[in-house]
Amino acid sequence: MFEISIATYNIHKGFSQFNRRFVLHELRERLRELDADIVFLQEVQGAHSRDAHQGNGRSVHPQHEFLAHEIWPHHAYGKNAAYDAGHHGNAILSRYPILNWDNQDISAHRFESRGVLHCELALPQGGAGLHCLCVHLGLSNRGRNFQFGALVERIRRVVPNDAPLIIAGDFNDWNNHARNLLARELGLHEVFEAYGGKLARSYPVSFPMLRLDRIYVRGLSVKSAAVHAKSPWNRISDHAALTANLSLP
Repeated sequence: MFEISIATYNIHKGFSQFNRRFVLHELRERLRELDADIVFLQEVQGAHSRDAHQGNGRSVHPQHEFLAHEIWPHHAYGKNAAYDAGHHGNAILSRYPILNWDNQDISAHRFESRGVLHCELALPQGGAGLHCLCVHLGLSNRGRNFQFGALVERIRRVVPNDAPLIIAGDFNDWNNHARNLLARELGLHEVFEAYGGKLARSYPVSFPMLRLDRIYVRGLSVKSAAVHAKSPWNRISDHAALTANLSLP
């Protein structure tokens, strides 16, 4: 049996809740303490030109490379939202080699850029590659329905039925539409529901009420799952971090 530890985290572009402090350096230390094999990140800045001009010490770009340094030798970044000063998107950091990766635009309209970052990882024991998809879905129910459809179509098209699969990220799915749809269409189950019977409360981190962040798996067993919302985590983003320990048969 082969075990994998994973984490998912909306890092809020390296700012604390309400944008009070730039905390990317502290965030890197906290992520390293989790000791996850694979990290799914949302709201990662790939570039922001104004930081360098303002001399504010925030020009740590690309952020995913700074976070991955010396711990996760393999990483991929999917640019979703581009603007005059730079861009941000999703990232996957991995201790395992990335065989291939792709970033698919699943934006439902031009006012909200969204994407799904898809990496296939080579695991030490060989066999089928591990497919990892990092998502940050839209705020509107109609937009999310479109994005769920795009997600289902992509997995059916490119992920073999016998390959292990993880989808993690910020689903913004406050009405939990994903549960039945992903189970019915793709045979996925959410790790916190499988482990403790309920989705994790992850937002806002100061008083988590909404179950927005998720980890869905197929072909893996859930060994444990945890929410990281208390100090010091409540000082470094507006979302809580989620972790899970999984095993392959």
